Amino acid sequence: MPYGTVCDLCVFFIEYKNMSTVPITKRGAELLKEELHRLKTKERPAVINAIAEARAQGDLSENAEYDAAKEKQSFIEGRIAELEGKLSAAQIIDPATLDAEGRVVFASTVALEDLENGQKVQYQIVGEDEADLKQLKISVTSPIARALIGKYAGDVVEVNAPSGPREYEILEVKYI
Repeated sequence: MPYGTVCDLCVFFIEYKNMSTVPITKRGAELLKEELHRLKTKERPAVINAIAEARAQGDLSENAEYDAAKEKQSFIEGRIAELEGKLSAAQIIDPATLDAEGRVVFASTVALEDLENGQKVQYQIVGEDEADLKQLKISVTSPIARALIGKYAGDVVEVNAPSGPREYEILEVKYI
């Protein structure tokens, strides 16, 4: 369903925020699974051993190693719960299987040209947890992604950036 107007875009974000599933790219889900596996198989056992060693030292009331290990355990268990929750609610989207007929959608890769300075850039639109500007992955909730969703190659979009309004031409939309 194309989101061509401001009202359509508002509907998209209301739907996005109220979804019981959270969109994530296939690669993003793989990274979360790898982190979860590392936390469960390496970090959790290591912190359990650290707690056991600190307990063996005796008085726990003034044992800094014990306090630090318990704090780290709390962080690890919280992160495990967070990752499990995200993965259970994830709607995994493989960009290679998308058929959006050239429209900018979640997980698409978009080549842009800044109309003010001619600078070209290419971004992939991803979930909030995957966003990393250094890797040219922008969150679907970012101003530029919001302006791009539903548009096609050749369209000019205005983005309300923190530095002021900017115009970009969409050069190409890919599903890779």
